[in-house]
Amino acid sequence: MKFSVLFIGIALIFSCSGPRIALNPDKSIDYSNMDSWAALPQKQDLSDLSPEGLKPVEDGGVDIFFLYPTSLLAKNDRKWHNAPIDYKKVNDLTDNTSIKYQASLFNQVGKVYAPRYRQAHYHEYFSADKNIARQAFELAYKDVHDAFQYYLEHFNQGRPIIIAGHSQGTTHGMRLLKDFFDGSPLQTRLVVAYLPGIPIPQDYYSNIHICTNAEDLTCVNGWRSYKYGYSPRFLATEKPTVVVNPINWTRDTVLVDKSNNKGAVLRKFDNGVLKGIADAQIYKNILWIHKPRFPGSFLYWSKNYHVADFNFFYKDVQENAIYRRDLYLKK
Repeated sequence: MKFSVLFIGIALIFSCSGPRIALNPDKSIDYSNMDSWAALPQKQDLSDLSPEGLKPVEDGGVDIFFLYPTSLLAKNDRKWHNAPIDYKKVNDLTDNTSIKYQASLFNQVGKVYAPRYRQAHYHEYFSADKNIARQAFELAYKDVHDAFQYYLEHFNQGRPIIIAGHSQGTTHGMRLLKDFFDGSPLQTRLVVAYLPGIPIPQDYYSNIHICTNAEDLTCVNGWRSYKYGYSPRFLATEKPTVVVNPINWTRDTVLVDKSNNKGAVLRKFDNGVLKGIADAQIYKNILWIHKPRFPGSFLYWSKNYHVADFNFFYKDVQENAIYRRDLYLKK
């Protein structure tokens, strides 16, 4: 994935004039239509790919419900508060970035389901009109909620579930976890959740705890990646959030050396898995990483490693998900 280019694209989003187009919140997405899914076990999609040339496991015994991050990024798309479900440009970007380079890490774990949803524009995170922004995110979550309900009724068949998402996917995934799992009978079917990229308050859940080690089950993992030594201003006022080190899967604040990093997938699968790319240390509510070295890394100038929250730890997450899956199934 071309991280530097993507970050530059995000950085160039500014406000624009002119009317903006709101979508009809009363219209629901038809999730019986396979085109309403970015990834499904029933069809070939980019989540089936592997940097090691492996085919997806036929079953694995668990399902992964994956929620992708924002692809509605462009300045000339600011006319939309939310992306139309059939917006080809946005869907193609989603499939060729997040589905290919993030959702794919779960294809060795179980069956991957990733619904398309009318995602809010990236700008809505920073919009001065908080009411419109709230409506945009509510519409996006409505789709995620409906997709998960459809998944439960038509696909799941009582199987254990892993919830995963990144960035806007985590914005909706953390809420999905609360609405469907927290303190409900469905919580017993939750293997684990991987929700990096967005702050999740430590007290957000009543019954789902923060994961404390690599073996922990029915718990949530989260992290936000930044360059080592950088302290974003929000840390001065932000309340405690969910932060777990994705190399050793603990909440310890020790620096975990990059030699323990099982492997990253960064630009394209042709380069395979790059082992020992990133170290990791929890600092307050974030994860510090010394600047990774990889081909083209001199172009990666940002102190915010958000876009690589999963990709720096591609194999770490994959192997941990397999491990927790096996523990759960033996339970």
